Amino acid sequence: MIDWTHWHNEPFLTGGLIFLGWLYAILTGPWRSRLAPGQPYPRTKAIRFYGALACFYLAVGSPLDQYAERYLLSAHMLQHQIIMYPAAILFLLGLPDWIVSPVTGRKSLHTLFRIMTNPLVCGALFVSVITAWHLPFMYDWALQNRPIHIIEHFMMFGVSLLYWWPLLSPSKEFPPMSYAAQMLYLPGLIIGMTPLFAYITFSTDILYPTYEFAPRISGLDAAGDQLLAGCMMELIGMAVSMTAFATCFYRWYQAGEAAGQKK
Repeated sequence: MIDWTHWHNEPFLTGGLIFLGWLYAILTGPWRSRLAPGQPYPRTKAIRFYGALACFYLAVGSPLDQYAERYLLSAHMLQHQIIMYPAAILFLLGLPDWIVSPVTGRKSLHTLFRIMTNPLVCGALFVSVITAWHLPFMYDWALQNRPIHIIEHFMMFGVSLLYWWPLLSPSKEFPPMSYAAQMLYLPGLIIGMTPLFAYITFSTDILYPTYEFAPRISGLDAAGDQLLAGCMMELIGMAVSMTAFATCFYRWYQAGEAAGQKK
């Protein structure tokens, strides 16, 4: 059964998160005078960045990981939602522009960044990677192979950063899209993800053998667990996207009002 006192402490996971936290502390502390002379310590952004690391660890390092790997698809889906939404969003919101500019501002990388941050590329990569990892043979492969599972989670986090980049980019060189474009981008991604939502939610077969034969530790059978997982993927994803859409609309409206007052 699940040991609710067990938190993962593998060197790759904890060491990686500690390294990122240390690097951020160095860049925003002792090296801030070199990167951004005169800039104050970005307290709010730091809280968001460390919040992103905490969310990522909560998803893959807490006892939730045991629940997700061994027993319930719905728990695994929650794990993925934490990686894709709060962890990725807070990560981007936690980066000051002067931390990313030494990379995004390099002329030799402009073509690569211009391609990778194109909204169509970001959306296509997000939909493709998330869909591919939810194919039955890929999903079960990750569940049965720890290194592959780690790769899966990092790929999901990576494409989630791309998903949110056109809306939350911290880069001056590759800034967020206009609010009008963002309001087209978000529904487009919902449409792109709909076939995967429907595939998991309405399938009459149990898609993932690991969960079909897992011990039942809740009142849900395998079919009910799969239905719940599909509904979670759809409803949480739509709720986050529609919240972002409403925020874009509000800011677009405010910008229009401000422009009207200046005339």
